[in-house]
Amino acid sequence: MKGLFITFEGIEGCGKSTQISLLNDTLLSKGLPVVLTREPGGTQIGEKIRGLLLDVGSKGMSATTELLLYAAARAQHVAEIIRPALKAGKIVLCDRYFDSTAAYQGAARTLDENILKKLHEIATGNCLPDITFLLDCSVKTGFERIHNQRGKDQFDRLELESKNFHERVRTGYLALAKQEPDRIKIIDATRDIQEIHGQIKNITAKVSLRGA
Repeated sequence: MKGLFITFEGIEGCGKSTQISLLNDTLLSKGLPVVLTREPGGTQIGEKIRGLLLDVGSKGMSATTELLLYAAARAQHVAEIIRPALKAGKIVLCDRYFDSTAAYQGAARTLDENILKKLHEIATGNCLPDITFLLDCSVKTGFERIHNQRGKDQFDRLELESKNFHERVRTGYLALAKQEPDRIKIIDATRDIQEIHGQIKNITAKVSLRGA
């Protein structure tokens, strides 16, 4: 029996990390086998790459270098964590996946879409999520939340990008959702945390395990 692959996406400060944690707790309370992971990261190698990608000291990193590092981390992540868990019939909850690459490196960095697709094929063998929750809010709202949680002196390399950059990221995400409405579910991230969790929980309940 194959498992279920669920990803969470959104701009900085959208609340996806909070919501993926709540869903994880809910599924575990039902006795379901769940693997909670994140990108970039999820593996020892991936976490090292994450540190390099988000370090403000990597400010001079080129867009192509950034793209290839994300692809490398993802290749290790899929091989070591995601694919084995799915084969074991587990539910994989992943904080960011390849839609982040399409939004950040594609829409915002304007890298070629065909190259992004080819890299995804190479890195993951076209391992696709069954469902993706896109937590959507304005860039202004997202960064107000981050400012309230921690000062700007604690922002990572991507969070320090311009407002226009993050607007392009959001536009890219919404375009992806329009292209794949069956997989990508837009969630209004400005609502109450528990209300959002309820919606995500209800949608997840309707998605049965693949091959079950």
